[in-house]
Amino acid sequence: MNSMNEAERISEYLHSLEEDKDEFLSEIRTYAKEHDIPIIRRETESLLRTMLKLKMPSSILEIGAAIGYSSIVMAGASDADIITIENYEKRIPLAHENIKKAGLESRIGLREADAGEVLEELSAENKSFDFIFLDAAKGQYLIWLPLIKKLMHEGSVLIADNVLQDRTVAESRFTIARRDRTIHERMREFLYRIKHDPELESSVLNVGDGVSVSVKL
Repeated sequence: MNSMNEAERISEYLHSLEEDKDEFLSEIRTYAKEHDIPIIRRETESLLRTMLKLKMPSSILEIGAAIGYSSIVMAGASDADIITIENYEKRIPLAHENIKKAGLESRIGLREADAGEVLEELSAENKSFDFIFLDAAKGQYLIWLPLIKKLMHEGSVLIADNVLQDRTVAESRFTIARRDRTIHERMREFLYRIKHDPELESSVLNVGDGVSVSVKL
């Protein structure tokens, strides 16, 4: 059995341990799969829930709402008020609809704008968040990092998803398609920065498509 098959077998086993407790979330997952909409993987969702139970945040910022799935997950795993950001017009109406169906409009505020602009606005308002979930355009992680850090106070947690980029992040840039090299280089630099930033304590986990967890010191 080669290593890829072994990894797939372990992944399938871990998925089998997950329990579908929420019928509405199951419906959203099915819709996302049928329409090729990226949402968090099951093992990443499990880690996110666990981290929220550990941290018990009162405020959450999500960068990348998609169709609202992860916002709803985080609201269910915490008592926090959530600001989530989405700039892809085709997904915004469905995100609103899902949040409304979940009965979470009073706790989840969806900002329909470019994430960089919203991060600047929140910083200008001197906002800070206990918990930040980053799951948007991977090429922007590095660019947004200084803005995100401004929104973190001591003890704030930053979780970034998909940091292994389908396991290509460890590959040489010369093995990466030319069109993908900028994103590849930026993600490698993002991971280097969070691991070497004296203001952050960070771990990079081989969960889902890679998750980084950082705590502001």
